[in-house]
Amino acid sequence: MKVAEKPLKEILTSLLITMGAADKEARLVADVLVQADMRGIHTHGCSFFPLIAERKAAAMINIPTRTQRIVDDEAVTLIDGNNGLGQVAAAEAMEVCISKAEKFGVAVTLVRNTNHIGFLAYYALMAVKKGMIGVCMTNAAPSMAPWGGAEPLFGTNPLSIAASVSDRSPIVLDMSSSVAARGKIRRAARLNEKIPQGWALDSKGNPTTDPAEALKGTVLPIAGPKGYGLALFIDLICGLLSGSKYGRDLLSFHQPIGPTGVGAMLMAIDISRFMPRERFEILACEYAEAIIRSKKAMGVSRIYLPGEIEAENEKISGTQGIDLDAQIIEKINQICKEKGLSVHLEELRS
Repeated sequence: MKVAEKPLKEILTSLLITMGAADKEARLVADVLVQADMRGIHTHGCSFFPLIAERKAAAMINIPTRTQRIVDDEAVTLIDGNNGLGQVAAAEAMEVCISKAEKFGVAVTLVRNTNHIGFLAYYALMAVKKGMIGVCMTNAAPSMAPWGGAEPLFGTNPLSIAASVSDRSPIVLDMSSSVAARGKIRRAARLNEKIPQGWALDSKGNPTTDPAEALKGTVLPIAGPKGYGLALFIDLICGLLSGSKYGRDLLSFHQPIGPTGVGAMLMAIDISRFMPRERFEILACEYAEAIIRSKKAMGVSRIYLPGEIEAENEKISGTQGIDLDAQIIEKINQICKEKGLSVHLEELRS
């Protein structure tokens, strides 16, 4: 079913407020969730809202979110997320990075003791809007084995980098260090679909296309040892260095058995400290044009820049409505009923 953007955000905002969230943080979290679905990143969209409600009901998340600055030293900041909404801690961290990068040229903020922060491009793009290059990475509960292993030790530990380009949408890398995000496997299980060969191993270390077996086993790193190394260093920076959880100690947001202990790193780089922003954007545009006009492989009709598909999805969703699957609609409708909201998502058809 396709749902209109604005009223969907308003419903999620209202529900978060009933859970104790302040208006500003409620609107932020709703915006992150809805933008993910608009961009076609359904693994990080409204499907996460019932998990927030479940954690709140189990007293496993602190709402409203009250962050604390542990370190505030020139271009370096450390924020404790206090087991609150991860989107709030991550957005604050990037806001701090942007402010400090204006003064120092570059700034880094680590976040500890938070929860799932949503799709990472949201925060990288915050920096882009201020004329900077944005970087965001985060760790996650164990779901991926080291290369050659069959025991999950790392999360899918994603990374996002974004930069502006003149006359085009920003170039945005947003990727997990696994072949596929674990959320895609959960979604396949929810929709009773198979997953592609090469995504995961079962609990015995055998390749599988069954998402249920994959969830009992381990996802595979991108490019074998390279993805494994990337996941390891993201965990070292976001978890160990920040003073948050890492490795086996992280807990899944999908199971309300305790604080997840997620850590994150955010960075902003002021382009103007290296060259005029306008020149960078023009050169980046020329580079982008060279890429998309380069010779294509057999059977390929178009070369996409990182983030280009998602940007096009967002435009389509803004005019035609946001795709939500039936199970997510049913769960959010149930939460509306429990919280005394009379509206139902079926009333928001686009």
